[in-house]
Amino acid sequence: MENKILKDLCFVPEKGGLFYKEVRYLLVRPEVLVTFQKEIEKELGERADRILFQSGFQGGSLSSKRYREVFHFSHEKMVRFMIEMGPQIGWGRFELERFDPGNKDLSVKVHHSPFAEAYGPSRTPICHFIRGVLTGMASVVFDKESEVNEILCLAKGDPFCRFELM
Repeated sequence: MENKILKDLCFVPEKGGLFYKEVRYLLVRPEVLVTFQKEIEKELGERADRILFQSGFQGGSLSSKRYREVFHFSHEKMVRFMIEMGPQIGWGRFELERFDPGNKDLSVKVHHSPFAEAYGPSRTPICHFIRGVLTGMASVVFDKESEVNEILCLAKGDPFCRFELM
């Protein structure tokens, strides 16, 4: 599989940044984000989940809006683009299980979530960044406030993570 995102990622020396279609990206080890996650969970408990979710939501909605402007994608093409982008930027192997724009229905499976793998065992789902990104994307694509839940999580011992629009 060709990595189109990596192929078109540009290093801009004067800005010290990596850009894809004028959108800046940052390479960070999953362990760095998971350490941040665990530390804010210690301090804030369940409120930390919402903060991590909101961070992902910001990324998902901003990216969806930007790529809709740049590529003029249909709803289905936007979802497929974002799902294909996930593995190309190292967020695990994404699989679109269901997408029905008429019924505003979405289900995504993620194999090898780097967040779940770095986090280790958990009693609850922990992929708040991915859940937020998918919710941000769904909110833009369906043009309405949406909420995606993590139904299964690798960190809980499930074979993969599954996200469903509720």
